Amino acid sequence: MKRIAIKEIILRLAASALIAGGMPLAAAQTTTDTGAQTAQPGATDTAKPTKAERKAARKQARAKKNAELKKLEDAGYQPSRNDPNYPNDLQKAQKKAGIGTGASQ
Repeated sequence: MKRIAIKEIILRLAASALIAGGMPLAAAQTTTDTGAQTAQPGATDTAKPTKAERKAARKQARAKKNAELKKLEDAGYQPSRNDPNYPNDLQKAQKKAGIGTGASQ
């Protein structure tokens, strides 16, 4: 009984060491910016976008992706089908729809 408990403890310690060893270490972040901004010719102010702007950008990107998927489906591509000719079928649909070239060349 005691031998089984010792083996279990050793096993648990080994498992937690493996898990802890795989975690990335936290690193301190250093900044080189002293707070003073230098004016550079042609530089534009890149302010952080607001929440509403980010939401609008996501909505626009989603609409663009959905429109592209609709064009591909109209060209004969079926994303839900388990197809062994996946890349070829997608590339054919992209050519037919005029969306662009396939990802794999």
